[in-house]
Amino acid sequence: MTAPALVALAHGSRDPRSATTITALVDEVRAMRPDLRVEQAFLELSRPTFGKVVDKLVRAGYDEIVVVPLLLTEAYHATVDVPRAVAEVVERHPQLKVRVTSVLGLEPCFLEVLDVRMREALKRARVRELDALVLAAAGSSDALANQSVARMARLWGSHHKLPVTAAFASAAPPAAGEAVRAFRAEGRRHIAVASLFLAPGFLPDRAAELALEAGAVAVSEPLGAHPEVARTVLARYAVGAVELVPV
Repeated sequence: MTAPALVALAHGSRDPRSATTITALVDEVRAMRPDLRVEQAFLELSRPTFGKVVDKLVRAGYDEIVVVPLLLTEAYHATVDVPRAVAEVVERHPQLKVRVTSVLGLEPCFLEVLDVRMREALKRARVRELDALVLAAAGSSDALANQSVARMARLWGSHHKLPVTAAFASAAPPAAGEAVRAFRAEGRRHIAVASLFLAPGFLPDRAAELALEAGAVAVSEPLGAHPEVARTVLARYAVGAVELVPV
């Protein structure tokens, strides 16, 4: 029996670096599971669209698909955009079984990825001392989504025994620059900012710009195509594939 296809569904961006990063992440997933049919798709702004990818899989004979949303929080895109996109393809292909998994979320293993990206940033900036950290994320009008980022910040801070503040690029305070200035007002001078984004784009660029203007000594790159992220995609897929098995 053919295993369900895996569709890694990202939001999409006008910034071509975003799609390039998602492609690299999906390539990492394929390398880990060469036995699976793995496709990438985007909700908007990038290609291929989710509908086009599903049409291609149906033509190839797949009647079961597991969709893994490449989103870090359960915010609007996860609760509205993804279900709407899935409903559209199921209406077009009523014989198709589609299981949408939980979003990637903010797994504790992503702390390791944050550390890798931060070490890279500190090396580039030739910084050897830190006395505070800022965890910059997209931000949402959904308070629970922002709270999940704040929990991640507390975990990261306890791991490094440093004060950490969550900051947001949109929809919620504080912005990355405000968080850096608040630490500087306390007398801290070596403040680094981690980009809790999956891929590059306007929001991480804006967060980095504001942080550096406020006096941050380094800003890390987004999580990107790290093996831990790829393994999390496959873990979500495994749960979705099991849920498709008839009881």
